[in-house]
Amino acid sequence: MVLAMFFMVVLTAIVGIITVRARILSVKNKEVRAKYYKLMEGQEVPEFITKTGRNFNNQFEVPLLFYVAAVTHLVLQTNSQFALVCAWAFVISRFIHSYIHITYNHILHRMLTFFFGFFFVLLMWVNLAMFVL
Repeated sequence: MVLAMFFMVVLTAIVGIITVRARILSVKNKEVRAKYYKLMEGQEVPEFITKTGRNFNNQFEVPLLFYVAAVTHLVLQTNSQFALVCAWAFVISRFIHSYIHITYNHILHRMLTFFFGFFFVLLMWVNLAMFVL
């Protein structure tokens, strides 16, 4: 479980680095004024800037449910192979989701991978509920 959480942190770091790099290059290439980043408003920005920023923000939304479920499994020592499989399925889905979002951004593909991952987080929570009942 800890390794799955570690890879989620790695994904967040990778997306964060891509986002920061894109923002620095956008200012350096004079595509975006540095002032834009103060409040994230005031001009139109290239699509890649929006996609990377939103994807980075996504890493702190549904993954929060994953982290809490994973830590709870660890604290309660459920030793659930099912939860472990669900955790890895979630992490893999998030990598795929980020790849789709940052590259070709096909809405249906992105939505399906999102719901696939969300489903596995819900299963982790159901597994926890069954453990404590």
